[in-house]
Amino acid sequence: MKEDVVVLASDSLHGRQTGTSYEVMAADYIANRFKNLGLEPKGTNGYFQEFSFKDKSDPHGNVDYVSKSEDSTITGTNVVGYLNNNAENTVVIGAHYDHLGMGIEGSLYRGDNPEIHNGADDNASGTSAIIELAKLLKKKSPKNNNYLILHFSGEELGLFGSKYWLEHPTYKGNLNYMINLDMVGRYDTARKLTVGGYGTSTKWADILAKTPTSLITHYDSAGAGPSDHASFYRKDMPVLFMFTGSHSDYHKATDDWDKINYTGEAAIIQYVNNIIKNTDAAGKLDFLKTRENS
Repeated sequence: MKEDVVVLASDSLHGRQTGTSYEVMAADYIANRFKNLGLEPKGTNGYFQEFSFKDKSDPHGNVDYVSKSEDSTITGTNVVGYLNNNAENTVVIGAHYDHLGMGIEGSLYRGDNPEIHNGADDNASGTSAIIELAKLLKKKSPKNNNYLILHFSGEELGLFGSKYWLEHPTYKGNLNYMINLDMVGRYDTARKLTVGGYGTSTKWADILAKTPTSLITHYDSAGAGPSDHASFYRKDMPVLFMFTGSHSDYHKATDDWDKINYTGEAAIIQYVNNIIKNTDAAGKLDFLKTRENS
C-alpha cells in the first residue's frame, strides 16, 4: 500500500493531471497492478476506458463529452478491473486517481512559481486502498457479489470520469452498491473517519452496527457530496463514502507521501473489507434518497 502511494505521489508523475501523459503513466501503473493481481480487464480497451470532453469553468454544470478528434478537448482515462464470482449482483469499489498537476484551477497553493501537486492524500491514498482491497478480495472474497474496481479520471474537474462511466458503462450486469474512498490517508482521532451515505439504504445502519472497528468514526447520512459516490447516488444506487477529512495540505504542493498515516489507512482498508463481508448476506440493497451535501 505504501509503495503504491509513494509511486503515485512521486514527482515523476507531475500530479496526475487529467488529460496529461503523466495521468496515462499513472493509469498504466494501476493496470499493471491489476494484471499482477489477476483481475479481469473491464474497460473498452483492456483495463482502460478513455473519454474526451471540453473543459468548462463550472465544475457543477453538465459536461459535453465529445470526439477525441475535436479541438480543445481533454482526454481522461478510467481504469477498470473485475473480480467475477458468477454472482447475480456486482459491488463497485471506486476511487479517483487524478489530481491537480502543477496547480490547475482548484489549487490552494499561493507560491510565486508553479509546483507539483503530488496529491498523496488526494487521492493516491484512496487509489492505493482500493488496489489493496482488490488484493484482499481476490485472495478471499464473499461469493454473493462480483466486484468491479473503478479508478476514475477527471474527478477534480467535476466528477467527469464517474459520470462518463455511468453513461457508458463497460460492465452491463446488476450493480448492487458503491463504496468510494477519497482522501483516507490522514486519519487521526480528532478528525475521525467520516462514513458517508449510510442513509442511502435501510440496511446500512444494521450492517455498520455489526462491523466493529477501533477507528473513531463519524456517520453522515447524505448520499451526495463532492466526490465520485455522488454520481452513483444520483443513479439511485446505495453508496458509502470513506473520508478522513481536510487538512492544511489539501490541494497544495505539500500533500506528500511522507505525511500519510499508513497504519490508519490500513485500518480503514480492513474496516471496508469487513463491511463488504457483512453486506454479502444482505442481498441486493434497497435505495433511499437522502439530504444532499454540496
